[in-house]
Amino acid sequence: MHRPLVITEDHALLDDLVRTAAAAGAQLDVAHTPAHARPSWNLAPLIAIGADQAEAVAATSPPARDQVLLVTRDPDDPDTWRKCVAVGAQAVITLPSDERHLVDLFADAMEPNPRSGSLICVIGGRGGAGASVLAACLALRASADHLRTLLVDADPLGGGIDALLGHEEASGARWGDLVAREGRISSSALQAALPAFGDLAVLSFHRGEVSPIPAQAMRSVLEAGRRGFDLVVVDLPRHIDPAAKEALTRAKTTLTVATADVRGILSAAQVLSEVRRHTADVRAIFRPGVLDDDTAMSSLGIPSAGTLPDQPRLTATLNRGELPRLGPRTVLGALCTTLLQDLLPAA
Repeated sequence: MHRPLVITEDHALLDDLVRTAAAAGAQLDVAHTPAHARPSWNLAPLIAIGADQAEAVAATSPPARDQVLLVTRDPDDPDTWRKCVAVGAQAVITLPSDERHLVDLFADAMEPNPRSGSLICVIGGRGGAGASVLAACLALRASADHLRTLLVDADPLGGGIDALLGHEEASGARWGDLVAREGRISSSALQAALPAFGDLAVLSFHRGEVSPIPAQAMRSVLEAGRRGFDLVVVDLPRHIDPAAKEALTRAKTTLTVATADVRGILSAAQVLSEVRRHTADVRAIFRPGVLDDDTAMSSLGIPSAGTLPDQPRLTATLNRGELPRLGPRTVLGALCTTLLQDLLPAA
């Protein structure tokens, strides 16, 4: 893979650029003159031209292309924008004030085939409603359809969604390996680090003592997930902590699993009062109970996205470490297929 190209003889500027690129997990190709840069001009994913070389680059009349930046350390240079136009740059980056933006630009340049994945959150209206099972099955069904899918366990006290899938011993990173990470995470690095099973990657917790997920860590993971995956499914805790808020604010849709009985609806209503503060599109998945779906739906005030019938054999299947069958003729498989068709953009 080709690397971003820097054209400069300013050693102080080059040091800043190398350090900024390292923060994005990128390495640079460096040319000290326009002649040295010519072989890489059309190949580099991004070109950063130092203000010291702008006149020399402009004199060579390089072919027009996108992803060209003019980088300066002098915010008061009156010739900055003239130089920007002369070299065909799309933007001026002033260091150090624009450093964080430049980190993002370097990281974007290194992303192979960046995606724009959809994010779906799943939350239980009460404990034991089946939200984790639905989140896992939704992710499994999507990955079986060859959608690159990330399943994120956001509930530190949930017992581990990797255990629900029967893969708690799988090697790979868990939240404890990521929570100290500040700033942007490369989507390719995230994919390489996590346990993966075909097109499904899973981020869960280590066994034993766990700590809450910092909001910044959740933000970085979800942004990387949306760049690197077609679908991100987040299994939320019922207590909306700062990390859960990060997920809700980014969610395309949030599915609330509610049991259709009096206590189940009352509990779901309490959960929804908090969820609605942070996200717009909230829909219900109902579990069978004494109330009919219309009554339950009108009580919660949100539309129904489907019904999840009781499946007596499902718990036993999961406890054996086996995955449920999710074919289109099974009740659970049909529900997940319908949800994906309704919630994801058409190909």
